[in-house]
Amino acid sequence: MNNEYKVIGKNFPRIGAVERLKGDPVFAADLDVGQPVLLQALRSTKAHAKILGLEIEEALQVGGVVGIFTEKDIPGKNLLGPINKDHPLLATDKVRFIGDAIVLIAAKTEGAAKKALSAIKVTYEELPAVFSPEEALKEGASEIHRKGNLLYSRKIRKGDAKKAFQGCKAVVERTYRTAPLEHAYLEPDAGAGYVEKDGSLVIYASTQNPHYDHKEVIDLLGLENEQVRIIQAATGGGFGSKLDLNVQGFIGLGLYHLKRPVRYVYSREEAFLATAKRHPLTITMKTGADGQGKLKAMKARIVCDTGAYGSYGIAVASRSAVHATGPYEIDNVEVDVLSVYTNKQICGAMRGFGVPQMAFAHESQLDLLAGELGIDPLEIRRINVLKVGSETGTGQFLDASVGIGKCLAALQPHYEQAKEKWKGAETPQFQRRGIGIGAMFYGIGNTGVKNPSTARIEIDPDGKPTLYTGCADIGQGSTSTLAQIVAEILGIEPNKIRIVAADTKRTTSAGATSASRQTYISGNAVKDAAEKIAEVLLAEASDMLDVPKSSLSFDSGFVVNSNNQAKRIPFPKLVDRAHRKGIPLVYHGFFDPMTVPLDPETGQGVPY
Repeated sequence: MNNEYKVIGKNFPRIGAVERLKGDPVFAADLDVGQPVLLQALRSTKAHAKILGLEIEEALQVGGVVGIFTEKDIPGKNLLGPINKDHPLLATDKVRFIGDAIVLIAAKTEGAAKKALSAIKVTYEELPAVFSPEEALKEGASEIHRKGNLLYSRKIRKGDAKKAFQGCKAVVERTYRTAPLEHAYLEPDAGAGYVEKDGSLVIYASTQNPHYDHKEVIDLLGLENEQVRIIQAATGGGFGSKLDLNVQGFIGLGLYHLKRPVRYVYSREEAFLATAKRHPLTITMKTGADGQGKLKAMKARIVCDTGAYGSYGIAVASRSAVHATGPYEIDNVEVDVLSVYTNKQICGAMRGFGVPQMAFAHESQLDLLAGELGIDPLEIRRINVLKVGSETGTGQFLDASVGIGKCLAALQPHYEQAKEKWKGAETPQFQRRGIGIGAMFYGIGNTGVKNPSTARIEIDPDGKPTLYTGCADIGQGSTSTLAQIVAEILGIEPNKIRIVAADTKRTTSAGATSASRQTYISGNAVKDAAEKIAEVLLAEASDMLDVPKSSLSFDSGFVVNSNNQAKRIPFPKLVDRAHRKGIPLVYHGFFDPMTVPLDPETGQGVPY
């Protein structure tokens, strides 16, 4: 860490820490929105079926029920999805997995909602269901969507893998299968909302991307931007699943029709059933090396089971292909990836977008190659790791820091010590001891797709800055991080900065809290806004002190002349002067990483 920084990298109390210790942040399940009606969805018990009939009359007679809504009650577009719109909020003509929502019930009590659920009769005509990508891709397989069962495909080609394998000393080929995983965040999906006096809808939700939610809800309801406001409630974990629209659409639909407060809190069972999971991948990988352990070629076929709807299936597949090589130099690469619909639970974003699954495969391959060649597992990694100047499998040259070589060097003495410690050690029955080592690399952002963030900073006449950011802090500490960036540039303490975050009425979009992107991408947007304000204030200070702007800097609440420390202006005094002169201290920041989309034929490009 650069020791010249005064705030970044230093220990400061986390913004909001005291409030959290006191229990002040309110989660969506506990928000006071008046006397809310409770929402509950009736979900499919069939994996794949046509809906022939729906009888709700008996349920409408249940005491305490105030409304029952079907897809016919959706005034806008009944198709959701972060990348491709293929997921109805409420099923139309058929259901595609056990858990598909069909009917939304609004009731005064949980008991009334459950009684109404049991009173609804759905008549199905079951259709053949497919439960594996291999089955879904067969000719004549039951079609889950009208466009077929293949959601997406991508290929990466670099060099000539087929020819390179012929010159390899050792070649290993294996098939690896990974399992779906539940995110299991502590707080199940939840939200609540009410209707303002002007008729606009206000929705609080446990979410990772309020501005995406906002766009989906206005499209769903056919409303204008200003008619819907999404605010992130305190969020008890997300890990990717809360990137999808879960309760928000139901809450919006309830508010639209009932014009009264509503709340929807998933049970743990419903969260397991209805929310996105980590993609299970089937990876067939072939890897070859020369006699010295240098990797020469890699070929992979990756099949992603995306479940009934797309969610982030395209992003997971694309990133899986990009990272198939692992953090290693390989001149000859051939990768094919498919993302396939099945009649199973939706699979979407989860910590790593497919990269951890690929690491399981490429690291297993390296261990097998090391065994074939009689090379130590750490050494074969050291021989092949990426470094400054290396070219990745997509042709991106790494021109900044690449730390994995230093990491392995620092690890080596501990690795050798562990090997020595357990060599020949007695192992109890039914136990096995081993020393494992693994590596992966991961890109920040959207894998060659535009991925901007915005921010706004406003300084009040009293000298106190307010940072407006759409960034959803779900526990990763982005609020404190972004405040530190402002504080570093303006020379003030982070706790002097007010934060307005993740409110679609008061902030512009910072993009999703996902893919480890907020510090880098939103951080640079905040930096852009702060530097614009700093330039204006330094110009004023230069005029006041009659010294060149280049000799001035922000330090501990002052603008200081580096050539004469006694010449300084308190930050609030400088701000007051600017305001009195009518200089607006409101600036917007923007940042979008410079990337190059992946070529559709070769997969070559600059994804990060």
